Amino acid sequence: MTREEAKALRLDGSQLRFFEENGYLSGVRVLEGAALEAVREAVERLRQGTSPRRDRLYETDEEYARDPERNTFHCLGGWLVEPALHDLVFHPAITVVAAQLLGLDRLRLWHDQVFYKPPRHQGVVAWHQDFSYWTRTLPMRHVTVNVVLDDTSLENGCLHYVPGSHCWPLLAPVSFGRDMEAFRDFLPAELRGQFRPTPVPLPAGFASFHHPLTVHGSFENRSDGPRRAAVVNYMAPDTRSADGRLPLLAGTPLVARGEVIEGEHFPIVLDLGRPFVVQARDLSALRPDVGLDSSDKLLDEAEGPDHR
Repeated sequence: MTREEAKALRLDGSQLRFFEENGYLSGVRVLEGAALEAVREAVERLRQGTSPRRDRLYETDEEYARDPERNTFHCLGGWLVEPALHDLVFHPAITVVAAQLLGLDRLRLWHDQVFYKPPRHQGVVAWHQDFSYWTRTLPMRHVTVNVVLDDTSLENGCLHYVPGSHCWPLLAPVSFGRDMEAFRDFLPAELRGQFRPTPVPLPAGFASFHHPLTVHGSFENRSDGPRRAAVVNYMAPDTRSADGRLPLLAGTPLVARGEVIEGEHFPIVLDLGRPFVVQARDLSALRPDVGLDSSDKLLDEAEGPDHR
């Protein structure tokens, strides 16, 4: 990827400010045409159990397995199973934006997820903060990307965000299949007045990005079609294991406490520094710790906060 190609995918200053103020951003196109259809087909195979390598998934939600008529289908590790989901986690339209929101030139995969709500299905994804499930990683430098595979609306259970909740403290994790309204019972009294969810409907192939503390969830699908989404979670390349007693994900090697999380299950998905350093005529003009010319307008304050 050239500097200009990366620049064309980056957010502008108003988008960055919206994310910083609200903890989420929506309306970024990621997939269309044959690529969108390929990801849809991959998700269908996972749900139906026909993927030939389905046993490589990190996990499938136990609540769905126990009661599929009531709970949403949810699994982790689709990128290890389906080629289209594998390619999605490396997609520049996702990774360039995710890295920019984290203020990074290098980006590492944490894990991916699939959510599937069949037509006329009562399954919900209860209000939660992503990092409440990820405290085995430190520091908290993560971002989540939700790519919708069908047009989403209030009728079919589009994602809702609570603006500004990325500034809240870390809350206790809840079950994804829990009653939506029960979340209020876990909120400290001083936060209940700030709990004002905003629906974020999107066309198929578009994505929303959110902070790991942003409270979000989605209601049941009351439409006649499926409501599918592919989610990719990223982290800083130097994120470390905060525990070390158990594997971070089922089937992955143990990462000792304090060690950097890396290896084939947690690859670097974007490195904006390497190609620029290799192609540069005057290496002395580059900052070796970043790999970008310090005068490059990709990091100019006029386009947003200086993340260098």
